[in-house]
Amino acid sequence: MHFPEQNAIISGIGISDIGRKTGTPGLDLTVQSASAAVADAGLTPADIDTVLTLGDTPAAEAARALGIESPDLPALDGDAGLLVPVQQAAVAVGERRARHVLVYRTVQMMGGTVDRPRRSGGGKGGGRPRRGPGPAMGDVSYLLAANAFSAANWLALHCRRHMHEYGTTREHLGWVAINARRNAALNPSAVFRDEITMADYLAARPVSTPFGLLDCDVPVDGSIAVVVSHRDHAAGMPHPPVRIAAIGGAAGTGGWTQRPDYPRMAATDAAARLWSRTELTRADVDIAELYDGFTFLTITWLEALGLCPEGGGGDFVDGGTRIARDGSLPLNTYGGQLSAGRMHGYWVLHEACAQLRGTAGDRQVPRPPEVAAVSVGGGPIAGCMLLTR
Repeated sequence: MHFPEQNAIISGIGISDIGRKTGTPGLDLTVQSASAAVADAGLTPADIDTVLTLGDTPAAEAARALGIESPDLPALDGDAGLLVPVQQAAVAVGERRARHVLVYRTVQMMGGTVDRPRRSGGGKGGGRPRRGPGPAMGDVSYLLAANAFSAANWLALHCRRHMHEYGTTREHLGWVAINARRNAALNPSAVFRDEITMADYLAARPVSTPFGLLDCDVPVDGSIAVVVSHRDHAAGMPHPPVRIAAIGGAAGTGGWTQRPDYPRMAATDAAARLWSRTELTRADVDIAELYDGFTFLTITWLEALGLCPEGGGGDFVDGGTRIARDGSLPLNTYGGQLSAGRMHGYWVLHEACAQLRGTAGDRQVPRPPEVAAVSVGGGPIAGCMLLTR
């Protein structure tokens, strides 16, 4: 069976300056990344049919700054959390409702993005907010009433249950953080590049048991953009195209706490939908760029995608050899959100494209990858994609 996203490619990628508390206006960051992505695709602003984003610098404002005049792209059904705009774009171009769609994510530590999944499209008609999947977050009020005020608290509960059921340890989580920092050392855009050891990890300030400071991602200012195009554009591109092989998304029932298969999360459902839309298999995946808002989420995604056995994520990452750049499954090769910076999953997409193109510089994996798995999200909202060279 053929799905619309299989007619889509990522034709351009762009990244702004990344830093902590830079004071750079969000619009300036957006223009940096979006201009770079459009040029990288071999296009001009006049070629862009529409602009999509996710609750950050308004798309209409960005379109005007970039000189893009485009109609709003209608919302599509689907629950992919932070990846909604990219997956919308892939389906839209696959169905020939658009030819080139610019998608960006801009974040700011101070006075900028509100960290909520809100979608907006932009163009001549201006951006209109679209409501995120509410029922998936229906139990948050109960968590807040129990003084669990952040995702660190909520995911700590999942992690403790995973430890109880499968023997996962803090050291297992530590290897995810150590691997991320090791890769960040090769990424000039990463905000934290100094080596960390297991002793450093275990001694880090506690946040919410079992998480310490080095289990948590790093807030930054920055912007990342991609251009999603119809595959017909591939012949005219200045760079090799990155093909979208499959998409999957889920806004899971049961919220954060009430899934009958707890501590599984929506990642399980999103991954199942992904694999139902492709003939590729788990064995085909050469590289994994997986969401690491917390170390435990990466282990969750490894298991949900079937890249290791259920409950076996801790053993899979143990020692850091399998997930190293020269390992059997290189993981978060740019440093992840844990060390490079929290770009809400859009840096995983940017990095997967760079690795598949062979343009990742010093952090390029030794064996040229053919298939990359990308994932974003945690708890009851999740999205994932398969990309191919």
